[in-house]
Amino acid sequence: MKTIVICGATATGKSDLAVELAKEIGAEIINADSMQIYRGMDIGTAKLSIEERQGIAHHLLDVLDVNQDATVAWYQELARKAVTEIHGAGKHAIIVGGTGLYIKSILDDLNFPDTDAQIRQRLTEEAKLFGIVSLFERLSQLDPAAAAAIDVQNERRVIRALEVIEITGKPFTANLPREDSSRYPDAMQFGLVMDRAELGARVETRIDRMWEQGFVNEVDSLISKGINEATTARRALGYAQIIAMRAREISETAAIEDTKRATRQYVRRQETWFSRDARIQWISPSQPRLETVMMKINSAAS
Repeated sequence: MKTIVICGATATGKSDLAVELAKEIGAEIINADSMQIYRGMDIGTAKLSIEERQGIAHHLLDVLDVNQDATVAWYQELARKAVTEIHGAGKHAIIVGGTGLYIKSILDDLNFPDTDAQIRQRLTEEAKLFGIVSLFERLSQLDPAAAAAIDVQNERRVIRALEVIEITGKPFTANLPREDSSRYPDAMQFGLVMDRAELGARVETRIDRMWEQGFVNEVDSLISKGINEATTARRALGYAQIIAMRAREISETAAIEDTKRATRQYVRRQETWFSRDARIQWISPSQPRLETVMMKINSAAS
């Protein structure tokens, strides 16, 4: 049974291609988007509706409440279990998403260093005293590759990266495995790439459509369910901006524009992350996507 990855930046069309491919080859899909794991985070994460999934089973969607926090180690265990179950049922597994570390945690032998409560507490206090930007600048000096992949406002990940550096004495990215250490050596990875200007326009259109679909109402509902109590979910793109809007910190116009800006920045970080993995076979906009993937899969099998 095959393990296939469809990855790439936000708004490149990964989810739709995954469904098309799953129907073609008889597969089930494993979500690798760190925010689609949350129940109720639908519009802002562009989660496929039940109808859009076209009867294809999707794993690791809607598995946590928004006031719960996820870890990569937790995700790794559940995702690998899903791969085993899908293969055991005689089906192929398609992993789809834009969270590079989640995908890498499935494929490769990631070892997660233990936490150190004292180091983490000290870094958390420093973030409160000096601001997260100060800690991010330190991370940029100690591990530029990690800084390129982590959002400066993602306090939890910045602190975790610095914590790992202190514990191991090595850059955070040095703890990531080599590409020859794959748990699934026969896995095929396909990356979707688009022209930067076209992708930027798609991002703008997507965010405008989210607002039209009731994104603000979705966040209002999640606020009542405790999203502000969480470390992870409340920092999601768009959600953080609407939460700030509801707190009267910014206007709705500013929330929309900041969501677009932050999403464009996230796209660049995704592109940086995935560009480092030589195993990914890139598919350009000029190529027929499903046909190209099928051709490569069949070629590898022959």
